[in-house]
Amino acid sequence: MVEDEGKPAAGDEAARPAHPHIRSFGTRRAHRTPGQREAWERLLPVWGVAYAPAPLDFAQIFGREASVVLEIGCGMGETTATIAAAQPETNFLGVEVYPAGVGALLKRIDEQGLTNLRVIAHDAVEVVRDMIPPGALAAVHVFFPDPWPKARHHKRRLIQPAFVALLATRLASGGTLNCATDWEPYAAQMLGVLAAEPLLANTSPDYAPRPAVRPLTKFERRGLTLGHEVRDLVFVKR
Repeated sequence: MVEDEGKPAAGDEAARPAHPHIRSFGTRRAHRTPGQREAWERLLPVWGVAYAPAPLDFAQIFGREASVVLEIGCGMGETTATIAAAQPETNFLGVEVYPAGVGALLKRIDEQGLTNLRVIAHDAVEVVRDMIPPGALAAVHVFFPDPWPKARHHKRRLIQPAFVALLATRLASGGTLNCATDWEPYAAQMLGVLAAEPLLANTSPDYAPRPAVRPLTKFERRGLTLGHEVRDLVFVKR
């Protein structure tokens, strides 16, 4: 996912203060399997979108006009591919910083024939700031971001006021921001941050029921067996 002092994004948020560029991902180099490496080399030129500091033309990169959903932090791609397969009428853009995850997602795209899914291998904050036009997204998914549980690392969490404000400007009116976490202290922070954003309204009194759109993954099942309660937050653009 994201950060470094960030420049203001263009568009209807121009009058708002520039957000700090949070670096919410670590510097670890995840091991890539041979299959993930091969998928990266062969399929990134096909299904990947290169980072560039210019607004994307979604009709051009997908070859059609359709609603666009952004998923930040695809992990190994299980959730992203499952949702894209279930909604062929919608275009999906996944952003993942780790090469192993990008390679795994590219393999899923190839194996499942998912023509409605594209991938950007880059810092999500820079992608949202520089490449997503204001009002362009039908939804944003942020599922199980790194909770950075130690107090001294909380500043590295992705869901912070300035980034949420930026995301809100990228949503179309009526678009949704759906977050999920199994780390209760982070869920509480997310709820406070999202509720304080004036462009967003909560669809529930506090946490939302698990949305049907979000599949139950191996990661989530493992957390549930450990007694981790998963909390969803679903906010809508006013």
